[in-house]
Amino acid sequence: MPGQDLFSTQIFNYTTIAYFVSMVLFIAFIATRNKSVALVATIIAWIGLGLNTAGIYLRYAESAAMGFRQAPLSNLYESVVFFGWSILLIYLLFDLKYKQRAVGAFVMPIAFIFMTWAQLRLNDAIAPLVPALQSNWLTYHVITCFIGYAAFAVAAGVSVMYLIKVNKEDDGSSSSSPAGGMLAMFPSTKILDDINYKAIMVGFPMLTLGIVTGAAWANYAWGTYWSWDPKETWSLIVWFIYAAFLHARFTRGWVGKKAAYLSIIGFAATIFCYLGVNLLLSGLHSYGA
Repeated sequence: MPGQDLFSTQIFNYTTIAYFVSMVLFIAFIATRNKSVALVATIIAWIGLGLNTAGIYLRYAESAAMGFRQAPLSNLYESVVFFGWSILLIYLLFDLKYKQRAVGAFVMPIAFIFMTWAQLRLNDAIAPLVPALQSNWLTYHVITCFIGYAAFAVAAGVSVMYLIKVNKEDDGSSSSSPAGGMLAMFPSTKILDDINYKAIMVGFPMLTLGIVTGAAWANYAWGTYWSWDPKETWSLIVWFIYAAFLHARFTRGWVGKKAAYLSIIGFAATIFCYLGVNLLLSGLHSYGA
């Protein structure tokens, strides 16, 4: 609604700043090889996640104060903010296990770009849900889908790192060169490939749940589980890409470059499914714009 002065929006602004600072520090870590810089970057990333979480909760409270009992997942602005939160959550959980801080330089920019877009270009107004969205299935569907999308974002980030590292090694770049020195801070290709695989192993079942809950929601809202809406079709395309990734991994032992390229293609398809369909194509999901 015009004229709304939302405290949650200010919290999201601080979140965006935290993500930016963390991103810059992760990049600085690769350039300087200073582990203290990486530690500070990680701490700030956790602070950013905390701010993002607080902002989402405040958004819910502000909606309730206006008389709208709805999860803060009802429009493009709220979904982008939640996507940023999801990316940080998945990245930091993987960081707890692998502690490969250079990965932050390739994942934090994704979260930062989306948060910046939300704050600068999208309408942050709170409005009541349209009738088709007034269901608990909305919450289940959006959360599962975006956790899956976030895992795919992490997988794509480490895949870019993998390809950079492998291509430089194939070129015979000297470790004494500036590029070679920075690459020394990258995880090994084996670890990067493993993170790519594990992230997709997290994302694929979440995407599957997202499609299933979306079908249940569609039946509740429109009386049919599947209507070949552009969003549904592209969700299925994304599902098949990652299903192909896992099938090739299990049956043909796909690792390395092939897996990295397929992961990046899958994430590109995911972004089109999320944004391209909503903004460029008409259908049942057009309200997402």
